[in-house]
Amino acid sequence: MHVTGAESIRWDLSDLYTSGQEAREALAAAEDAAGQFREEYKNRVQMLDARELDELLTVFQDIQERVARVASFAYLQWSTKTDDPSYGKLLQHVREASSRIGQNLLFVELEWMQMESAQADELMRALPAWKHYLARERLMCPHVLSEPEERILVETSITGSGAWTRFFTETAGVMRFELDGQQLPQQLILSKLHDGERVLRKRAANAFTEGLMTHSRTLTFIFNTLLQHKASQDRLRNHPHWMHSRNIANEISDETVAALIQAVTSRYDLVARFYRLKKRLLGLDELYDYDRYAPIKESTKRYSWAEAKAMVLDAYAAFDQRIGAAAAQFFLGRWIDAAVVPGKQGGAYSASTVPAVHPYILLNYTGRSRDVQTLAHELGHGVHQYLSRQQGLLQADTPLTTAETASVFGEMLVFQRLMEHEADPQDRLANLVAKVDDTMATVFRQVAMNRFEDRIHRHRREKGELAQEDFAEHWMQTQEAMYQGSVTLRSQYRHWWSYIPHFLHTPGYVYAYAFGELLVLSLYSKYQASPAEFPDKYISLLSAGGSDWPHVLVGHLGIDLQDLGFWEEGLHAIESLIAQAEALAL
Repeated sequence: MHVTGAESIRWDLSDLYTSGQEAREALAAAEDAAGQFREEYKNRVQMLDARELDELLTVFQDIQERVARVASFAYLQWSTKTDDPSYGKLLQHVREASSRIGQNLLFVELEWMQMESAQADELMRALPAWKHYLARERLMCPHVLSEPEERILVETSITGSGAWTRFFTETAGVMRFELDGQQLPQQLILSKLHDGERVLRKRAANAFTEGLMTHSRTLTFIFNTLLQHKASQDRLRNHPHWMHSRNIANEISDETVAALIQAVTSRYDLVARFYRLKKRLLGLDELYDYDRYAPIKESTKRYSWAEAKAMVLDAYAAFDQRIGAAAAQFFLGRWIDAAVVPGKQGGAYSASTVPAVHPYILLNYTGRSRDVQTLAHELGHGVHQYLSRQQGLLQADTPLTTAETASVFGEMLVFQRLMEHEADPQDRLANLVAKVDDTMATVFRQVAMNRFEDRIHRHRREKGELAQEDFAEHWMQTQEAMYQGSVTLRSQYRHWWSYIPHFLHTPGYVYAYAFGELLVLSLYSKYQASPAEFPDKYISLLSAGGSDWPHVLVGHLGIDLQDLGFWEEGLHAIESLIAQAEALAL
């Protein structure tokens, strides 16, 4: 590994708790409070006036925040060392206690959903501070069960879906892939696919495949189990199709999602156009799956942690000093864990934790330019979560459809800064191609993965359990449809469906990436048109969190999410980036 300075960048979780024992004691106190709360308010929600309902919601939110604080601590601690049994034990204890607490709190939302519409509307008008949360909950009215049934589902989720997703994460965390005599974790082996040496990329791809195949039986069983779990949940809750519950949670209509998917799949020609350009730039007769992320210009450039920090903070501050100051807090407060260490969860994320504290960011920083962009991406999430804390726990988080807004916008800020300071045409071309590479992955690949998800969910429901070859066939067909012959997908690539966590942790998640990317392309064009006025509106958008419907919040910036032509505008922007790359390549 290249030494970057990130080896010592470990987060300090003491703002949450100083020890597992302290977290356990806080959780016990929260469980007692939940029991008392249930005794006081059970069977009374429909009899409360506005003032009394406001008091109930204040206490309800406080208990949930206390539980979420402990859960955040346990998960963050575990994710940096998934192979530590003591961390896994605390995480399981928290999940079990959270399940019991959740059962005691279930009655609030159930009784609210059972309220007559006229009474509910009157209370929402009287409580504007809680209005969106209350309105959002009533969307689930047709899909909730009785309280005893809901309590059973919460209780059994600990040994059901929760256990299987944890098993998947821990399995992925301990996987090692042998390359050149070294046993590499997932994050490092995948980083080799971005290397300029083609032989190394191929060997890394083969090593990754071999590692996945070693665990293929286990991974296939986990996938089948969780597919059936979701099918059962959807049937019990009367959801008409597998994406319906995700669309409700994302506060978006089935029709809008269908329009997004249709718009993106109808422009797969852009994928083929880009990869044919990349094949020519790389001087290859044939572009294989392991060539997709190859840099077009040989580079050994590595960015130290200090350089990455300066680059991202400068770009954020140049956009707006308030955004820059919020981002700087993550470094000053030790809210980031960036070291690559054994047992650490792969990938990257920003955990919002709770409004009373602050977000934390997990990275696996290796010094490549892609890692700099990942830092920019996760800091965007972090700043969004930091600014939206003022909305309180129940309304701070955004649905997934707009959750990627600040992260992708942050990436765009850093990318444009890199382009502005790069005079060499070949380096500009290399940067531009790398950006389009990311856009291909964020928009088209994510929608292709959504099409894979659609196939495997339908297959499990209509034909029963899938064999490994069934998964592979669905994966290859949906991937080949996207590449349209521009990339040769080898037989080894048939196994690469099995490592993607979003399919299991959050079914239906992936289309939100495409949503966010296309939204940001539109937002960025508005920023370029009005650089002085835009930041205030943008900060207001981030600060609003999930306190209103997504189409209302972005509507304040002049964007109509319900206009089906909106998606085509974003796709035209991607086509423009490809055209710029083609022009520089002449």
